[in-house]
Amino acid sequence: MAVLVEAISVIVKISAIQEKMQGGWPAFLGLVPNKTLCADNEIARVGFMSPKDVEAFIDKLQAAGLEFLKNGESIDIAVADQTSGFTARCMWAEFGRINYEDKEDQLVSACRLFESELQNFVTPREWQYEGSISQTVGMTPNGLDPANMEFLRHENGMDVYRNPATGKEVFVARSSESQQA
Repeated sequence: MAVLVEAISVIVKISAIQEKMQGGWPAFLGLVPNKTLCADNEIARVGFMSPKDVEAFIDKLQAAGLEFLKNGESIDIAVADQTSGFTARCMWAEFGRINYEDKEDQLVSACRLFESELQNFVTPREWQYEGSISQTVGMTPNGLDPANMEFLRHENGMDVYRNPATGKEVFVARSSESQQA
C-alpha cells in the first residue's frame, strides 16, 4: 500500500508508533496538528507546507519516544518532499510517483513501506485530486524561506507572502499552533 506525499510529508512507521510511543496510535493522533493524515497498516503520513511546521511536529514525535535520524539515516520518521523525495537516507520506505486512479494526467507522489505487498493508495479523508497541490504544484518549495518574503496576511488557514523577487503571492498552509498571525 502507499500513502500520498504532497508538499512536505512526515512519514512514520506504524510499528514504531505502537512499540515506542506511550499511548500508541491514540497518542499519535493527539499530536497530529492538521487534517492531512493518511495511513495504511504500515506507515502514516502527515503533510505540511512549511519546513518550520515539519520541524515542530518531528520535535513532538521525538519527545513522545520516536527517533528521527541516526547517522544521517531515518529511523522511525522520514521526511519526503513531493518533488524531490526523501530528505535523508531511508532504508525502510520507498518514494515514487504513480498515476492517481490510473489516469496518466494525474501524477501524484507516494510512499510505501519498503517491499510492501499491499496494493491500495491512501489519501487524507477529504482529499481530491482536482485542486490539490499534486495537480497545481503551488506550494512553497522546501528551500524557499518565508522569512525572506513579505508577510501580507493570514487567510483561510494559510499565511500569504509576497515574493520580492517575482512580486507574486505565495501561500503557505500552516498548522494552527504555528501560524504567523
